Amino acid sequence: MTKKILCCLSEWGYWGEELVGPYDVLTERGYSIDFMTPKGAKPPALPPSMEPGYLDPPLDKVVTDKHYAQRTREIHESDLLNSPINLSEWFPAMPYFNSQNFGHELENYYNMRDECWNQLKKYDALLLPGGSGPMVDMVNNERLHDVILGFYSQNKLIAAECYCVTCLAFARDWTERKSIIWGKHVTGHAREYDYKDGTGFARAEVGGANFGPPFYPLEYILRDAVGPDGQYHGGVGRTISTVLDYPFLTGRSTQDSRLVGELMVQVLEEGLQKYGW
Repeated sequence: MTKKILCCLSEWGYWGEELVGPYDVLTERGYSIDFMTPKGAKPPALPPSMEPGYLDPPLDKVVTDKHYAQRTREIHESDLLNSPINLSEWFPAMPYFNSQNFGHELENYYNMRDECWNQLKKYDALLLPGGSGPMVDMVNNERLHDVILGFYSQNKLIAAECYCVTCLAFARDWTERKSIIWGKHVTGHAREYDYKDGTGFARAEVGGANFGPPFYPLEYILRDAVGPDGQYHGGVGRTISTVLDYPFLTGRSTQDSRLVGELMVQVLEEGLQKYGW
């Protein structure tokens, strides 16, 4: 049976290779992929990820080769991402706690969420490509947290790359409020590889604005979220840092992208449970 993947992308800019890498692997295997964005708009690729020879300042090396720059531009200019699922129209929002009808609204929220979770049964895995954009509209998106919790409750594969790994740290049940990656092994953007300046997004309203360093140091968040029985793996000095501790598959950065796709296939077809630690 053909595998079906749900992929959520940022409307503020995704890094091209982090989509292209797993996308090409998965589609070559005949998998189908449904795309989703927070509000249903077409997600843009970050310009540097379409720029062959782009030099990453922290790494001091080229991280956008000709192949991935071209593939990213092909997807960016195609109609592949023109009509994504609108997450804000699919999953309900948790009501404000001071709402006058909070009790009834909360009950309705849980009923609607259960129905949405039931609709997730058609998917075999969730894919969250990274880039700077997710920091704006995915990382603290409660609806996306509920999508993640839905896959988690069904014990299905959840793959996250780069800054999207933060989504896993913040996706928590409202009652327990405990990290779902507590006790797990994960990777993510290491402190040594964070920009000191130049964070930008692919939205016309912010133009070429420089937002300085990233909004948060991902490594510190992940170290706290996995707790004393888990482990954060930075892989500093290594080209690739990809970690599978089922159901979580995490990739540190753009160089891990194709391997993330290959490992997704191994998990879904061979039952792989552990890799990289």
